[in-house]
Amino acid sequence: MEKIVIEGKTKLKGEITISGAKNAAVAILPATLLINGICTIDNIPEISDIKACCTILETLGVKIKKVAENTLEIDTRNITSVEAPLDLTSKFRASYYLTGALLGRCKHAIVGMPGGCKLGARPMDQHIKAFEVLGATVETEQGRIEVKAKKLQGNSIYLDIVSVGATINAMLSAVLAEGTSTIENAAKEPHIVDLANFLNKMGAKITGAGTDRIRIQGVEELKTNGTYSVVPDQIEAGTFMLAAVATRGDITIKNCITKHLESTTAKIIEMGAKVEDIGGDTIRVSCSKKPNKINIKTLPYPGFPTDLQPQMGVVMATAKGTSIITESIWDSRFQYTEELNRMGAKITAQGKVAFFEGVDKLVGAPVYATDLRAGAALIIAGIVAEGETQIYNIEHIDRGYENIEEKFKALGAKIKRIVEEQ
Repeated sequence: MEKIVIEGKTKLKGEITISGAKNAAVAILPATLLINGICTIDNIPEISDIKACCTILETLGVKIKKVAENTLEIDTRNITSVEAPLDLTSKFRASYYLTGALLGRCKHAIVGMPGGCKLGARPMDQHIKAFEVLGATVETEQGRIEVKAKKLQGNSIYLDIVSVGATINAMLSAVLAEGTSTIENAAKEPHIVDLANFLNKMGAKITGAGTDRIRIQGVEELKTNGTYSVVPDQIEAGTFMLAAVATRGDITIKNCITKHLESTTAKIIEMGAKVEDIGGDTIRVSCSKKPNKINIKTLPYPGFPTDLQPQMGVVMATAKGTSIITESIWDSRFQYTEELNRMGAKITAQGKVAFFEGVDKLVGAPVYATDLRAGAALIIAGIVAEGETQIYNIEHIDRGYENIEEKFKALGAKIKRIVEEQ
């Protein structure tokens, strides 16, 4: 069993380069199924979710070759199966994008129900609604979803709630449909825009990505058109921004898109830290004093992201006064607060609201990562805390952060991964 061991208390200082976006890459890789050819994708993060996705694609007949660091060549000319097995899809949430992609390409998909972090109910009703509106029949039984269509016909798809997953699956299934489709009340996240840009480069006709109304004019086929580079990861960038504030450090963050970070930047400035836009793709975040108390509410993009909520919680744990987080996306996102309380935090979580009474210090302790972003938050907490922190269940962290120990080491953290006998 692996664990991460951290010796605090350290002020992080230095320069870091952000990897490609996990949430974009796990949508773009299934989207390659829509292409009858070979494509090359650059800036793909080396994380366990990507490895799981590639393994599934290979079971479908896709040939994948690593041609350089963070670059994959993907050959989807000979799809031999439309069934993605449950034992593989259960390992990560974004496996449900295979459904829309296979439906679009083959008009048939059988996909095991997805796994991922246990953050609360994640129903697929809006995904199913999109498939049915385009002309597919859907059956869900024995832990899998099966979709079929003689043909897909463009139509108007209204999502009852703003859903990133349903927006992406609707896009994937509509790209090769006959006629024009519109997705109303669409999600606006940067990785949705990135997916649309990728598909458009391969011959799709998608407009409006990044707004609440996406229009897709169906095309007969998609073709290879050079190399596509995945957008930088806004959540990884935000994680290091908040690490700078939590540790009273000074971090320069390269390869990020500052516009994607505006809600995070605004809250960091409100807490009394400094954010400097150096220009191009680089920002600098520094903090030399105890942060001010703040209140945040997680919202769909461009609001404050739920995936940065636990990291912000670490900052609040040692801020002035009492701060409040209202979580509007997931039901079970506050599981990490119990682990921070083991380290001396004073946090009271009640339903979708948590109150953070700032303390003078955190103290190292054995803690357990309950999900991907909670794991990143515990690493930051371990760097802030006095003494030694041991983090277990680190497979959650490996799902979404590339070389996370090395990146924190480069900033001065005393962090290592070790194997412990069970």
